[in-house]
Amino acid sequence: MSAPPWSRELLAKSDLITPMAIRVAATLRLSDHMADGAGTVEVLAKAADVHPAALRRLLNHLVTAGLYRVVAEGEYEPTPLGDMLRGDVEGSGRDWLGLDGPTGRGELAFLRLLDAVRDNSPVYSSLHGRDFWEDVEAHPALAEAFAARMAASMRWVLPTLLARGEWQGVRHVVDVGGGSGALLAAVVAATPGARGTLVDLERPVAAAGPEFASAGLADRCEAVVGSFFDPLPAGADVHLLANVLLNWPDEQATAILRRCAEAVAEGGRVMVVEGLLDVQTDQTDLDLRMLVYLGGQMRTTDELARLAAEAGLSLRRVVPLGPVRSLAEFTKP
Repeated sequence: MSAPPWSRELLAKSDLITPMAIRVAATLRLSDHMADGAGTVEVLAKAADVHPAALRRLLNHLVTAGLYRVVAEGEYEPTPLGDMLRGDVEGSGRDWLGLDGPTGRGELAFLRLLDAVRDNSPVYSSLHGRDFWEDVEAHPALAEAFAARMAASMRWVLPTLLARGEWQGVRHVVDVGGGSGALLAAVVAATPGARGTLVDLERPVAAAGPEFASAGLADRCEAVVGSFFDPLPAGADVHLLANVLLNWPDEQATAILRRCAEAVAEGGRVMVVEGLLDVQTDQTDLDLRMLVYLGGQMRTTDELARLAAEAGLSLRRVVPLGPVRSLAEFTKP
């Protein structure tokens, strides 16, 4: 059925078929199964544990979408775009798109976006039986994948953060909710004489020790179990919040900032690294993810500054770190 001219753009923007087909291909690891050459439907179906007839129909659509091509009757191989679903390719999108990973499970919750908009509340738990953080913590593979995804997302902004973060003279950095410790390790390694403390839950803290050791920083970095809603290690020059506040509604985000304000040394800084809607203006999709997954939100500079003021902090400066993140820096007035 052909679409009338006026609706073609709307249909192209609202199509769910191709995005879901790509996500299913990522979940089934089809491009990985083809890594040694073109695969027949029967071989691929056995490797992926799916029905051959249904897989053929999926692959035929993905040929139309440009991810695979037919090389012989019943045989397929990935195009360069399809190769980006291989796990061993640099910059691979497989783990981001796979429906068995934390992001993919979150994306499924968009089927209930209407409910989220009606109630202004997350809908992840209505689909998966737990809220997002409980779900991640309950499944070690999800937790590991989420930590890897967060660490990878920071690699793009790390050079700019190190170059423009004014780290000279910093002697102690507390990374609040710092996950695997990769960001803290990079900051401490680039700052002579500095030491670091990571504060997070038990699972990421257990992973951070090996991260610090592999970076040669076991004597300069430590990881302690704790919550950013409880008192934090005191007296550091910098308390760092990377991709933390956007996960929470205003009340909780203010409480986290207040804990940092209580703990940071006089003359120290609270550094918030995340996207700001008035700087990274095309991040509205992430803002919707925060609504659907977590009940959090992205904020403008003014909105973040207002929360910080309620927590006893003043905005010092905002430094764009690229198309996805900014550094918002706060001090005690």
